[in-house]
Amino acid sequence: MDDRQRYDRATAALEPPFAILDLAAMRANAADLVRRAAGKPIRVASKSVRSRPLLERILAMDGFRGVMAFTLPEALWLAAHGFTDILVAYPTADRHALAALAGDPGAAREITVIVDSPAHLDFIEAAVAAVHPRAEIRICIDIDAGYVALGGRFRAGALRSPIREPGQAADLAGVVAKRPGFRLAGLMAYESQIAGVGDDPPAGPAYARLIRAMQTRSARDLILRRGRIVNAVRQIADLEFVNGGGTGSVERTTREKAVTEVAAGSGFFHPRLFDFYRGFTGHPAALFALPVVRRPAPDTVTVLGGGYLASGAPGPSRLPQPYLPAGLRYARDEGAGEVQTPLLGQAAEDLRIGDRVWFRHAKAGEMCERFDALHLVDGDTLVESVPTYRGEGRTFL
Repeated sequence: MDDRQRYDRATAALEPPFAILDLAAMRANAADLVRRAAGKPIRVASKSVRSRPLLERILAMDGFRGVMAFTLPEALWLAAHGFTDILVAYPTADRHALAALAGDPGAAREITVIVDSPAHLDFIEAAVAAVHPRAEIRICIDIDAGYVALGGRFRAGALRSPIREPGQAADLAGVVAKRPGFRLAGLMAYESQIAGVGDDPPAGPAYARLIRAMQTRSARDLILRRGRIVNAVRQIADLEFVNGGGTGSVERTTREKAVTEVAAGSGFFHPRLFDFYRGFTGHPAALFALPVVRRPAPDTVTVLGGGYLASGAPGPSRLPQPYLPAGLRYARDEGAGEVQTPLLGQAAEDLRIGDRVWFRHAKAGEMCERFDALHLVDGDTLVESVPTYRGEGRTFL
């Protein structure tokens, strides 16, 4: 059987829309991440998974250690369910969650919050001022890993931290060290311009060469700059971890001596945006099925719903990919719609009312915000259904 036949057979008792996870594909993707990490532990980015039972499955595999959460309420919830070593990778302005963290010594031992300025420390202190007794709060400093050239006129990479240079990092580390109730535990530097940008884009060879040149120069800059930052901060605090990288840069980031662990999340599901890398080939693991509900023309079908656009700069790359059967494309004037999505192409001629069209999301975890469960498929068998965050009534963003 081909993949479409397997998925149709495994989910024959389900009514679409629904989402599945191909366990064999996910296991292969996880094994490849471990191979690429070359012995360094991989911290699992929960924003790309968004299912508590699935996070437990992944962390039970060899090579994975710790969670990279995206909000502090999420981290508190995970800690309450037994997860340990949780890094909140984005600053928080949630006063209630900070007070809950400071008032829970068990959670405070497992959760590390991120800062990039003394203003973050001031905010945290104000939020927890009324908490007595107050647990020590673990801190990670976020370092800007973006690539800057041409005297600052060119930049690649996410706009994150203002901390770029060793002196800046050391100054902030010193501020943390001097404030009672805080402990500096780690550094993080996410090179999104390498980890999240494919070096083999569909735009063509000329653009690909530009991407690769930028990434090569960025990697050289980051090896030196990140190493110097880590050395400067280690003069002030005994760091437990230095986190870097992402799915697209695992093998490159692990070669840096200064980095003690890498992060990965999208690589488990291998969404559409991760098809365009030369260094690895993943297996599409997470898909969603939509039913055919109309046939407006012989070469056109309409499926229910489908407007599950990914975050980021708007454009065709943020649309889900009509995946199975192969050969379907969007109507130019409609795209992926709120309640219906027309699909064109020769493959539509063989589809009938009630048939499924299988899609891949452009990004990983965002798909789980649309569905309350992931149906786990092994071969042509549905082995289990597990809740997503949404299925457990949790929407953290």
